[in-house]
Amino acid sequence: MPQLELVNQKLLQTIQSEQVEVEIKLAEEEAFEGIEESEMDEMWSYVSKKANQIWLWHAIDRLTGQVLAYTFGQRKDEVFLKLKKLLEPFGIKKYCTDGWGAYERNLSPEEHEVGKRKTQRIERKHLRLRTRIKRLARKTICFSKTEEMHDLVIGLFINRYEFGLNI
Repeated sequence: MPQLELVNQKLLQTIQSEQVEVEIKLAEEEAFEGIEESEMDEMWSYVSKKANQIWLWHAIDRLTGQVLAYTFGQRKDEVFLKLKKLLEPFGIKKYCTDGWGAYERNLSPEEHEVGKRKTQRIERKHLRLRTRIKRLARKTICFSKTEEMHDLVIGLFINRYEFGLNI
């Protein structure tokens, strides 16, 4: 099985802390060049039967729409914390999410913003993923029979089309 990346290493390499120089400018002069805000969400799919739910958890940069990291699992706090750990190197200042409990339990109010207004881009990305990967469509005859194949197909797609890796 190929080794898939769970974090967008290409993007991460461009923002290493030893290469970062801080300049304070007025907002009109130049936009901030780090990851100021990230949209996070989870997306439902299944393996073999709809009762066996698997969730794709992922985060994108609100400014560029680039996928930063992703993981698979149940809709539980532990999986969210796994994604949050993958996002630590990006130094995200604010997480924009829907109001689901795992976010509110594990993010401080200063770093968390709840609302549909700031999650539109990731919801649009969900729609594109459901259109392009039939395994993610809600009513389909195309589904994975094993969790390994489910994670591999979606992981390959994200690595190729979101991270820009030639796999």
